Amino acid sequence: MPEAQTIDEVIEALDGVLDEARRDGSRLGYFAALYRKVTIEVKKGIAAGYFDDGPRMERLDVLFANRYLVAVDAYRRQEAAIGSWDLAFSASRAWMPLVLQHLLLGMNAHINLDLGIAAALAAPGSELVELRDDFVRINDLLGSMVAQVKRELAEIWRPLAFLDRISGNIEDVGVNFSMARARDSAWDLATSLADQGEDARAAVIADRDRWTVGFGHHLWRPPLGAVALFLIRIGERRDVRENIEILM
Repeated sequence: MPEAQTIDEVIEALDGVLDEARRDGSRLGYFAALYRKVTIEVKKGIAAGYFDDGPRMERLDVLFANRYLVAVDAYRRQEAAIGSWDLAFSASRAWMPLVLQHLLLGMNAHINLDLGIAAALAAPGSELVELRDDFVRINDLLGSMVAQVKRELAEIWRPLAFLDRISGNIEDVGVNFSMARARDSAWDLATSLADQGEDARAAVIADRDRWTVGFGHHLWRPPLGAVALFLIRIGERRDVRENIEILM
């Protein structure tokens, strides 16, 4: 599959992933649905002048997305994907992970590993510092989408709406804080890669991938709460295709 060159091509490629997931009833479509929605919001932000440098942000978005799209293509061909994505894709074949866990496993691979790599490629060397403000603005954009995603998850698991009313905005603050922390970590990775040679970069990326895989295992099979997760899973909507449509 040729790599995307523009953000419109990214959206078209994500549509292809979603079409296949809906046809096959594959849980691979859960993260793809969320990612397509985020990409559309980034496209809107670029068009509205939300970022300091729109063309650079599109370049970052395309480099970032291609890491996911290449991994999906490898999975489709039954070829080995990088460890973080291999874990997320393996979860898509399993019954137990909640829809939320599928989203988190995708976000784990894409933010904790891919984002820093893409940033270092989009603004190499000394150019990276100029990307910082736009990089941070993504946090606000993602934060604005939390409420919508929670409403969608509440359609998939009904008790979530009640729990959300009880917790008020405490959970939202926690989610936004966690995303900001993950993106700060991604920025640190980009900084460490910015001035590295190819061999040194490969070593840093391999080390980060191992850490991301380890963190992903905790997201998939947390040491506590297995019974609660099982009960939630029983209560989720069973139709994968309907769940994908809800998340879109």
